[in-house]
Amino acid sequence: MHTETERCVRAVQSKDARFDGVFFTAVRTTRIYCRPSCPVVPPKPENMEFHPSAASCQRAGFRACKRCRPDTSPGSPEWNVRADAVARAVRLIQDGVVDREGVPGLAQRLGWSTRQIERQLLAELGAGPLALARAQRAQTARVLIETTPLPMGEIAFAAGFSSIRTFNDTVREVFALTPGELRARAARPAPDRSPTPGVISLRLPFRTPLEPSNLFGHLAATAVPGVEEWRDGAYRRTLDLPYGHGIVALAPRPDHIACRLSLTDPRDLTHAISRCRRLLDLDADPVAVDERLRADPLLAPLVDAAPGRRVPGSVDPAEFAVRAVLGQQVSTAAARTHAARLVTAHGTPVDDPEGGLTHLFPRPEALAALDPETLALPRSRRGTLLTLVRALADGSLTLGPADDREEARARLLALPGFGPWTTEIIAMRALGDPDAFLPGDLGVRRAAEGLGLPGTPAALTTRAAHWRPWRAYAVQYLWATDDHPINHLPGEGH
Repeated sequence: MHTETERCVRAVQSKDARFDGVFFTAVRTTRIYCRPSCPVVPPKPENMEFHPSAASCQRAGFRACKRCRPDTSPGSPEWNVRADAVARAVRLIQDGVVDREGVPGLAQRLGWSTRQIERQLLAELGAGPLALARAQRAQTARVLIETTPLPMGEIAFAAGFSSIRTFNDTVREVFALTPGELRARAARPAPDRSPTPGVISLRLPFRTPLEPSNLFGHLAATAVPGVEEWRDGAYRRTLDLPYGHGIVALAPRPDHIACRLSLTDPRDLTHAISRCRRLLDLDADPVAVDERLRADPLLAPLVDAAPGRRVPGSVDPAEFAVRAVLGQQVSTAAARTHAARLVTAHGTPVDDPEGGLTHLFPRPEALAALDPETLALPRSRRGTLLTLVRALADGSLTLGPADDREEARARLLALPGFGPWTTEIIAMRALGDPDAFLPGDLGVRRAAEGLGLPGTPAALTTRAAHWRPWRAYAVQYLWATDDHPINHLPGEGH
């Protein structure tokens, strides 16, 4: 996109917010970079240059605009759609892998050399892995500076900087303000700013439109007691993070998601935000998705009625895989009951002063040695669950942002008790595949028949070829034709 100069200029001149995060506008005369929708008067086209990432702008010597704050733009949807190694590398960097394991750790996860990673990322994003991680550290530091009373020294190390001097230099270079000046500017009253000690309040941006009913309705209706809950208009859950644990509350707002995070270690902030964005599919491009689906005349009325549906994701792919097995051929309520029993017996207890959360969802290692006779499941499903958690625990099966989606599908299908439905629901919600499809799902088939679409899985798959690469979103629109609680915000009349 950033190489199509005329298209980028038109987007900037029309202040088109759909392209925020897709590319960045750098102004040669002011040495400032902005998001396309920046409210200031657009610069002359001859003074613009376009970059694929904030890190690329920073690497070229531009600093962030103080009006539009381009470093807080939604992420590019490209990296969630693509399944190649570059996209997987970007997802891992967003997950904080470079901060925790360095570039060698990133290379090991991808099976590349560090030189290959540097070359490929530089070619596509205009910045290598260290520069991308540096830009992310700067944004994490800004959030902590503006939303917490933490001392600057603690913020520096929590954001991933190796020294206070590097922290000071980076903040000054990226934002043209010292850390102290950033905090002073944020001292004025701001919405969603929390006075609660230890709680970080921030706004998670997204591209409009966003239809919250099925997104939050699904999370609330399938919430596992003790791990998740709907309280005071927000979805709340516990998070198992690299340095500790956390509790997050996410509430829909017209132009953002209000996020309140309580972390035992602030170094987990970047990782927690990344997980929340994946959970709510906040980097999606709803205009592109809906445009493709609207081209089918039978889907068009559903899209027009509630544009901007997202695919509910997961904060932990391994957790979701376990829950998918527990949910095989049972009701939503039964799946919640089975999961709650595992949580009570094997989850790690946590304190939640603001609500009713009690545990972290148990890790595969904690479930690998459980006695199958303690599971109130059919014998075949006990075997499926134990095979899954043991494969996850010993590393023979991995599910995460770095994993090849097709390879993960093949490994799941090779496990006993795994069929197309379980594999595709894991691909859709745990691996974030926007093209995952469930033609054999009962709800999808009922909706398809009601709309006049083919009712058999084979025929529906053939028809759905026109919806690619957004078939997972088509499933959300089809599911929404039912009056199931997953399609409604709690307390919403229906």
